[in-house]
Amino acid sequence: MLAFPVLITVTVGGAAWLLGRGMAPEAAVAIAIGTGYLFIGGFERVFPLHRSWLRSHGDLGEDVGLFATNAAVANFVQPVVFAGAVAVYGWLAARTGTGLWPHAWSWPAQLVLALVIGEFFEYSFHRLMHEVPVLWRFHATHHSATRLYWLNAVRFHPLDLFLVSTVRLSALLLLGCGEEVVALVLVFSGVHGSFQHANLPVRLGPLNWVFSMAELHRWHHSKNVAEANRNYGGNLILWDVLFRTRFLPQDREPPPDVGIDDMPAFPHGLLAQLAVPFRWEQVRREARGRP
Repeated sequence: MLAFPVLITVTVGGAAWLLGRGMAPEAAVAIAIGTGYLFIGGFERVFPLHRSWLRSHGDLGEDVGLFATNAAVANFVQPVVFAGAVAVYGWLAARTGTGLWPHAWSWPAQLVLALVIGEFFEYSFHRLMHEVPVLWRFHATHHSATRLYWLNAVRFHPLDLFLVSTVRLSALLLLGCGEEVVALVLVFSGVHGSFQHANLPVRLGPLNWVFSMAELHRWHHSKNVAEANRNYGGNLILWDVLFRTRFLPQDREPPPDVGIDDMPAFPHGLLAQLAVPFRWEQVRREARGRP
């Protein structure tokens, strides 16, 4: 399917062009990701992988709510953390007399480096979310989805998304990565993430050894825990390959029935989703159909 490589090239390249013309990074990121969402959402209506995933499973309202909540956190809370990371980098650079980031490289080369480095932190933290019970209660919101479609990319508890993205991007800023390259990372992640969850018959062939795309990520949403605890990569599958957590069986397709197997009655509604980690034991009992 050419839609993914074409759209990711157009949106990232378009954002780079807008930045080169002097547009503020925040505006360039919003335009590029918004364009990607528009096309991916449209593609789903015409080329759905599963027609049952086209209709709302009672999740559309809460997904829109989580999108808005996460956007607010990204715009008003994360910049404070990132400013601190930049200040620490400046302090270190002033004392060492050198910077760690290769600013002389072309922007595509810097983007590749940023994706590889950032992916290590995203992979590590994502894996911890599955393996550490107190973190899983935040990440469970994402896996409670009973269908996969483009808006699943932002179906996260705000603390989950805030922690993962802050760790990943702060690591880049501490290395001295410029805001333009960080903006391109955000565009790549936003468009890739929407494609990764899209209800589309994506077939990438050998590129599944490079990108953590839909064919791999659908297994990550399997109700089978052994299958779900694989393919942790957010953008790239590199670290899954190195740490032997990549999973893509050739003899069967991912099941269309996704979600959390032992919590079929997971709470619906934005406020209920936000409260889940803080009333976890009660949610577990109710979601399992127990008093």
